[in-house]
Amino acid sequence: MTFLDLFLIGIGLSMDAFAVSICKGLSVRRLRLSHALLCGIYFGGFQALMPTLGYFLGSSFSSLISRVGYWLAFILLALIGGNMIRESFGETETLDDDFGPRALPPLAVATSIDALAVGVSFAALDVAILPAACLIGVTTFVCSALGVKIGAVFGARFRAAAERAGGVVLILIGVKTLLSGLGIL
Repeated sequence: MTFLDLFLIGIGLSMDAFAVSICKGLSVRRLRLSHALLCGIYFGGFQALMPTLGYFLGSSFSSLISRVGYWLAFILLALIGGNMIRESFGETETLDDDFGPRALPPLAVATSIDALAVGVSFAALDVAILPAACLIGVTTFVCSALGVKIGAVFGARFRAAAERAGGVVLILIGVKTLLSGLGIL
């Protein structure tokens, strides 16, 4: 995978965290830098951790996965992207102004489950996990921190569009991966 592919995957995966960060930004009466940094650290950290865990889980089954890795990557990315698009048409997240250690970790785990599946597909494609996970984590950190600010300034108008865009990006990368694996690209 190219740097651009990994960057786009990072953007796509960060859209759930971005949407939740917008909601967190909506919930604050007075925005502080610590709000944006906390969301960025929690969401970015879990987005880096989960593909790493998925990679090692996928590596355990590497001989089986290597024959169908590009199909697996396509299916996982298409399912994750499709689910993000489907969720973007649902109801919005409940607003909660708690940025403490009890509130953010569950949100960070919930928004990074997709990254676990992406990590499994990375193992199938033999992607270098450390730079990929770091890029995904940093991308999510930035998107989440910006999401808090955007939520505080602009409101919930962009949540659904961000999730849809992230879903479409993941699906397109899955299609590209499949076409490359089949020798079409």
